[in-house]
Parts: sequence; structure tokens; C-alpha cells
Amino acid sequence: MDRWDATVEARIRTAQERGEFDNLPGTGKPIPGRGQPYDESWWIKSFLEREALPTDLLLPTPLQLRRRIEQVPDEVRDLPTEESVRAFVADLNAQIVAWLRTPTGPRVVVRPVDADGVVRRWRAERQTAAAPDPAPAPPPAPPHRARRSWRLPWRRRAA
Repeated sequence: MDRWDATVEARIRTAQERGEFDNLPGTGKPIPGRGQPYDESWWIKSFLEREALPTDLLLPTPLQLRRRIEQVPDEVRDLPTEESVRAFVADLNAQIVAWLRTPTGPRVVVRPVDADGVVRRWRAERQTAAAPDPAPAPPPAPPHRARRSWRLPWRRRAA
């Protein structure tokens, strides 16, 4: 083992002399997470942060499906045709049915999405977006006020 250590140390020393360790990224910066309590899932968190992945990937399947069901109106809003909306809902429903056949994870109620309801909402949103805005109503005229006498009621008029 000593021979192996000596070989490694010799290679490190020659690499240092050649300058291979100069200007490495992170030189002079503190080690991230140093001084913080140990977290067992540090590598998952750093991977998600480094790759800019959503944390929804860590959720169990039924919760992922529930979140996707909640996001359906936003997802289909920009789809161009009714067929594409129905195809999106059919794909989501296929995933839901596959999970319902062999449920894993926590027991969460997940039901297939009503495609006709989604299409109705999609049409209504498109119609309201396509309808021209009505002309703004003119501001109401101020109410007519009777001229007010500035005399105080307890003072009498001089005759």
C-alpha cells in the first residue's frame, strides 16, 4: 500500500509543478454547505438545482398527477385546436388510468379529467379573448345641485 501511496503522491506533485491545479473553478471560494448540518438528500437537491429541474419530480405519482390536473387550464390555454386539447386530456387520462390500475404511493383521490368540460372552458376563454372590448362608457355627469344659500338659518335678514 505504501508503494501505491508514493506513486499517487508523485503524480500529484508533478501535476502541481506543471500547473495543472492552477486557476481551477471554485478556487478561493468556500466549500458549499460547510458548517451546515448534514442533509441526507444533499445530492438530490444539488442535482435539481444544478440542472434547473422542478422539485415536483420528487413528489409521489398521485401528487404529481393531482398537480398536473390543477394545471390543465393553463396548459391547454395556448393550444390551437380542439383536437389538440382533447389529445392533451387523453394523454393525461391515460397516465391517470395507468396509475389507478397499479396505485403506488400515498392513497390520494385522483380521477380522470372530463375532456368535454375542459373543451368547454377552452372555447369560452377563446371567445372572451376574441371578443372586442366594449367601448368605455362616458363618465357620468355630476349630479345637479341646487344653489345653496350661504346664510346661516338662525340669522335674520335685515329688512
